[in-house]
Amino acid sequence: MPMNTRPVTGELDGLLAFLDHQREAVRYACFGLTDEQARVAPAASPLSLGGLVKHLTWGERNWLARIEGHPVPGDADPSAALAGYLATFQLTDQETLAGALADYEAAAAKTNAGPRIHADLDRKVPLPPAPWNPDPDGCTVRWILLHLIEETARHAGHADLLREALDGGLSGPLMAAAEGWPADGWVTPWQPPP
Repeated sequence: MPMNTRPVTGELDGLLAFLDHQREAVRYACFGLTDEQARVAPAASPLSLGGLVKHLTWGERNWLARIEGHPVPGDADPSAALAGYLATFQLTDQETLAGALADYEAAAAKTNAGPRIHADLDRKVPLPPAPWNPDPDGCTVRWILLHLIEETARHAGHADLLREALDGGLSGPLMAAAEGWPADGWVTPWQPPP
């Protein structure tokens, strides 16, 4: 059933499958939106669906850089890191939702490939000392993948609420519309409001 994660063949495959499933939920929440709708922040915060996609992309790139041992922008300058982080929550007038989703898909593909190359889930990944990081000397590839699942799932829930606030679109009907399901009595595919 497409609403559930596919069967898995091992721990790494399972981690990546559950991460992919949460990414799909975010993409489905964006289905059928215009760029203008993707920029709307319907809650009290400035968070928009387009910004949420940008933020998830930023997070995946930063965590993959850590897995691969590359420097992460902002590690040397925490104030620059905070400014960069806050900028990820908004889709600017120069950005499109399609572009943000394509960028997210590209980042996801690299994230999925990275741990397969560095398949030792117990390998330590050094982190800079920061109040939001776990033990800087005890982080592993496994922890990072679990964290990405956690973050993506949290934001997939935000995406569902943001989308519902925009036009009433719900996750099941959006998924059905995105995947081209017929109306079957269980789920009626979403259609744009008249």
